[in-house]
Amino acid sequence: MKFLAILCSLVLVTVALAEGKHSKGEKPLAISQGQPVDLKDFLVPGMITIFDFTSEYCPPCRGYADPLLQLHRQKAGIAVVKVDINRPEIHKIDWSSPVAKQYDLHSIPHFKVYGPDGRLVAEDKITFGPDGQPVDRNSAARQLVDKWISSLE
Repeated sequence: MKFLAILCSLVLVTVALAEGKHSKGEKPLAISQGQPVDLKDFLVPGMITIFDFTSEYCPPCRGYADPLLQLHRQKAGIAVVKVDINRPEIHKIDWSSPVAKQYDLHSIPHFKVYGPDGRLVAEDKITFGPDGQPVDRNSAARQLVDKWISSLE
């Protein structure tokens, strides 16, 4: 029993140490493939981290792919993490994927921006009325991303 408690403690410590311990690579990190994900596990400490919820079947998402790659490469303080909402067996935008449901996604590309301290700075949101129709689109994160992209050389 004592061994089990020690083993559980080691697992919890390992998980805690892994949170936000990623470094910025040459290319944006690609995660999820439709599965649930805790974004805090993929924060890059000390950098602005942009989470780009995307699908290869989304034309606007594909339009952001190269500019986001350039942003990731050219801005030392910004890291991009691509969150693929598609499960491998689905060959269209996968609105029913676990990660799409987890983050209540209704449109993509969808961005969440975290500051260097790991706190959420901006996110895209859609508010729906009682009839299920969108009544408000807050694209604060997209506006930040677009501003940073437009500042590239």
